Amino acid sequence: MSQSRLIFVNLPVADVAASRAFFSALGFDFDEKFCDDSSACMVVSEQGYVMLLSRDKFAQFVAKPLADAQAATGLTVCVSADSREEVDELADAALAAGAGTAREASDYGFMYGRSFHDLDGHLWEVMWMDPRAVEQGPEAFANSQATA
Repeated sequence: MSQSRLIFVNLPVADVAASRAFFSALGFDFDEKFCDDSSACMVVSEQGYVMLLSRDKFAQFVAKPLADAQAATGLTVCVSADSREEVDELADAALAAGAGTAREASDYGFMYGRSFHDLDGHLWEVMWMDPRAVEQGPEAFANSQATA
């Protein structure tokens, strides 16, 4: 199986322009080749993208009724950060741009994260994990720390 696959997360939004402005305020760029009045292709990384689609356009790709993200959580989008400070910077930028707080910060020592609801109610998490815990796995890292 290919480990270099691209991932596209599709999110229905009420106002593409407002969502684009919101995520631009968080520092995300957009691939203009895939943007129009009904969609915006947000670049998360070289292999990860979020398609912000008008609710009407999103409905063209699904068979079930659209969920109301303001009323219920259907998914969590989690993006990584390079440091604890970057987690706070991104979460604070989201709140300043109009996001709602989802819950208090989570701090496990080797992993730190914060979450927010975007303008449409979708749940986003920003997480940092100690690179040694990423390499070893959380349990092995915790065990190495306990014996150090």
